[in-house]
Amino acid sequence: MHKPVIFIDGEAGTTGLQIRQRLAREDSVRVISVAPELRKDARAREAMMREADLVILCLPDDAAKEAVAMALGLGAEAPKILDASSAHRVDPAFVYGFPEMAEGQGAHIAHAKLVSNPGCYPTGAIALIRPLVEAGVIPPDHPLTINAVSGYTGGGKAMIAAHEEGNAPPFELYGLSLQHKHLPEIQHYSRLTRRPIFVPSVGSYAQGMLVSVPLHLDTLPGRPDAGAIEEILARRYAASAYVNVIRSPLTVSDRLEPEAVNNTNVAELRVFAHPTLPQAVLVAQLDNLGKGASGAAVQNLKLMLHV
Repeated sequence: MHKPVIFIDGEAGTTGLQIRQRLAREDSVRVISVAPELRKDARAREAMMREADLVILCLPDDAAKEAVAMALGLGAEAPKILDASSAHRVDPAFVYGFPEMAEGQGAHIAHAKLVSNPGCYPTGAIALIRPLVEAGVIPPDHPLTINAVSGYTGGGKAMIAAHEEGNAPPFELYGLSLQHKHLPEIQHYSRLTRRPIFVPSVGSYAQGMLVSVPLHLDTLPGRPDAGAIEEILARRYAASAYVNVIRSPLTVSDRLEPEAVNNTNVAELRVFAHPTLPQAVLVAQLDNLGKGASGAAVQNLKLMLHV
């Protein structure tokens, strides 16, 4: 029986390596690689694309755009493409690779030739916000703030090197120009008409992520309580294997750490509140290298290849 062939263009990077490791545990696909000395050789990469059923792009944005053009230039031999960069996340030619985002999204991914893997921060933010916008609880033009912290592996080669060499601060905010590259997909797929304020940060630990959205409940239509918000999220993800609503901590716990679901493809959502205050904090906990990157990529490629 033919096993679908996968080529990871950019497999030497953090996400590429993680995808390769996850696929090593899968018997349903075969991974091919270009020789290390030919990783930037266009002809060698094109030969891999001709052989592959699906190409995963783990490249900088500009290089990903060039790779897509190269692959599509193969015509009838063109493979399916799963782009893990941020180059095509709001491109209408690409299906957004967050299967749990909406009813039928998994089917769209399964029938797509071009899929863009979501960003790590957007996965958490969209999972929390979109169901509430669609339910009418959060108006599309509501002013929202999204706060998040990630392990340093989400920051690219320079940041990884700085932390591993001991030259990085223990914690830092970034994206303070309010122009973080994840904002377009957060706004678009959360169905927000008003641009949210997004404040990401990095801690001196390898991986794991918390994305939080504070809400003044008395400013929302109908003044919902935290329990109603939790119920909307629980209904949306009731059938999901990978996005889980953890219902117990509504008023129980006042602490949450970012590493609890590391090395999984799981995102856990929680609603924190106080029984007498009209406020809540929605939190998504995920692995920035798992459901935020390589785990999501493997989930998407299985849908695209029907394996």
